[in-house]
Amino acid sequence: MQEVPKEDEISFTLSDSEIQSIEENIEDGQEEAVETAVANLNAPDCAELLGKVSDEHRQILLDQHASAIAPDAYAELDPELCKDVLEDMEAPQVAEIISSLESDDALEVIENLDDDFQKEVIRRLPFKTRISVEEGLNFPENSAGRLLQRKFISIPQTWTVGETIESLQASSDDDIPEVFSDIFILSVDSKVSGKVSLPRLIRSNNQTRLESLALEEIYSIPATMDQEEVAQSFRRDNLLSAAVVDSEGRMIGVITIDDVLDVIDEEAEEDILRLAGVKEASIFQDVITTTGSRFRWLFINLLTAIFASVVISLFDATIQQLVALAILMPIVASMGGNAGTQALTVAVRGLAMKEISKINSFRIIWKEIIIGTINGSLFAIIIGLTTTLWFENYALGIIIAVAMVINLIVAGFFGAGIPIFLNRIGSDPAISSTVILTTITDVIGFFVFLGLAAVFLI
Repeated sequence: MQEVPKEDEISFTLSDSEIQSIEENIEDGQEEAVETAVANLNAPDCAELLGKVSDEHRQILLDQHASAIAPDAYAELDPELCKDVLEDMEAPQVAEIISSLESDDALEVIENLDDDFQKEVIRRLPFKTRISVEEGLNFPENSAGRLLQRKFISIPQTWTVGETIESLQASSDDDIPEVFSDIFILSVDSKVSGKVSLPRLIRSNNQTRLESLALEEIYSIPATMDQEEVAQSFRRDNLLSAAVVDSEGRMIGVITIDDVLDVIDEEAEEDILRLAGVKEASIFQDVITTTGSRFRWLFINLLTAIFASVVISLFDATIQQLVALAILMPIVASMGGNAGTQALTVAVRGLAMKEISKINSFRIIWKEIIIGTINGSLFAIIIGLTTTLWFENYALGIIIAVAMVINLIVAGFFGAGIPIFLNRIGSDPAISSTVILTTITDVIGFFVFLGLAAVFLI
């Protein structure tokens, strides 16, 4: 009886031991073993192998075992690594790889190449692939036109179920996609008039006309629509696929759920990185470029920190007279910053998911103010009593309690308000919200706490 693996033993990725085994075979010159191991890997695992081995071993794999690497593996690579790998090859070799890919994967791979090399590769593509790639590159970056697959199943609206099935059976592998879930019904002018799911087609009588089976509601996506809006449409309407149409409403391709999953992952990753002030996440990006992109945000953060320090310097005499203030200052600022970040994260997520708009934005901000008030009051009691017992000064305990309440209210207001305001004026709320919020909570926290201490204690 075959033993079922335990839950913690199940892995959908290439294990470190498997990678180490392949590297050892490379070092020992076991070319046949390496060739067999690489050839048996699926595309994602092969991409993971190329991404994790050393630069030297990767080059050996690409030079000596390129025939064992499936073309799809290049589409699974980190974009930065894929660019570096392909640009080390000759243009004819890259063209051969790209011509083996689905149209959407081919476009994703080729769009990252440097312009001159990209043009050289495109010139060497087969005519049909070249036309498809050139048309795709003409669409805006991150648009539906960059995501679409050129292969799709479309049937004239006058056909019956039997005619459709016969046509599918007679089609060659080059004419239809490997996987599809929907059949699109087109009018004589190539406009989408309906869509029939594959299960419904198979269960229907052969004499039934397709237009009678079509869904009443048609989802057609303009080729210029932003990919984030595409993902929202799929999520909202529970789509598996959708037709992509040109400016005249003619169907030119299809977007499927697997493409949208990649978009959702990409957009979520981008928002997370921007919240941290990081432009690129690739571990394969060169040191100088990465350093430069991070330096800009760190420099802005330095300026905001100096501004907060200037506020503190206004109360230097007060701090000198009561050293306890210097000990307690970070507590107020830290709690405000953390509370604000919580509100900010919820707001940015709500904006990204289209759950926040003009009609409910004030309610969201008001809710965060209430949450800030309640949490501020609770923590005010805790820190107020702690401070009173610690420094045996009830007045200091009251002051830090009041400062805590005010700063958490401010954190809730600005944490939700800043991203909503930035979104309202057309700016990406994920880019600079964190820096602005941290500055506000630090400055207000220090000013309120030290200001109250200067008035009532000194």
